[in-house]
Amino acid sequence: MTDWLFPPAPTASLPISGRGDRFPVRRILCVGQNYAAHAREMGNARADPFFFTKPADAVVADGTDPVFPTATANLHHEVELVCAVGAEGTIVGWAVGCDLTRRDLQAAAKEKGRPWDAAKGFDQSAPCGVLTLGVLPDPAAVIALAVNGEMRQSGRLDDMVWNPDEILAKARELWAVLPGDLIFTGTPEGVGPLEPGDRVKATIGGLQP
Repeated sequence: MTDWLFPPAPTASLPISGRGDRFPVRRILCVGQNYAAHAREMGNARADPFFFTKPADAVVADGTDPVFPTATANLHHEVELVCAVGAEGTIVGWAVGCDLTRRDLQAAAKEKGRPWDAAKGFDQSAPCGVLTLGVLPDPAAVIALAVNGEMRQSGRLDDMVWNPDEILAKARELWAVLPGDLIFTGTPEGVGPLEPGDRVKATIGGLQP
């Protein structure tokens, strides 16, 4: 039995639709610029997908409201399809996620050529819905996000530059992709600011919020 200096933190996890067990989260890989329209709205002439990461404990699950983060005056929403990697190293499930971004910190980091960790990987920056096991219901499903009932983002999953299988293959070129990994697959256009108290509804056709 291992003795710890202090008790280890609980394992981050997601609920699974129709089941009592949970999906343990090992880490979070994210894809940027995976929708051409979003790349353009961010000032890039063409989409050029790439990876960044968030820590596992950035996950917010079970319908819990994330705390509005410190050190930002420009928090943005980014709705995303989330892939869950299972025991065989393949995608076993899907969920609706939201990549919260401190956009002002990201812009400052870009200007100075610095990493994005504080802009992307902060506490409670990865709200995620219930995990649905099995095959993605419809590659042409609508992915959308509304704030206080106003539609902000709307696109289709097949608008992705890299589809989920391609994302998994490209991730394996960079990491040993292992059970428990979550992959946020990118966001469509329409990202924008959030204020404390805003009510956000992120949806993907065929998936439980």
